[in-house]
Amino acid sequence: MASKPGPFCASCDRSRVTADGHWFHCLYARKGFDLRTPLRLQGKQAVQDLIASEWPERNDRGAEERAQMAQRGPLQSPGRNADDDPRLEMRSRGG
Repeated sequence: MASKPGPFCASCDRSRVTADGHWFHCLYARKGFDLRTPLRLQGKQAVQDLIASEWPERNDRGAEERAQMAQRGPLQSPGRNADDDPRLEMRSRGG
């Protein structure tokens, strides 16, 4: 049983940070923001400012878009592997 009855993108407050310091607004996102560089160059306040400015502007609707698809396949095609996009598998699993 799902933890939620359906997609809740509009009210979602979840994001992910990868081990290499990229921040993703959405579990389905393929593009993220580099947090490591501003942290190293400018410090913690720069990262806080980036998150504060970017989060309200997000328009990710990955789960809603996926739910509307007539044919939903795997997020990662069988012909692709982790070498093609090493973070895709983590994002597709929500880890």
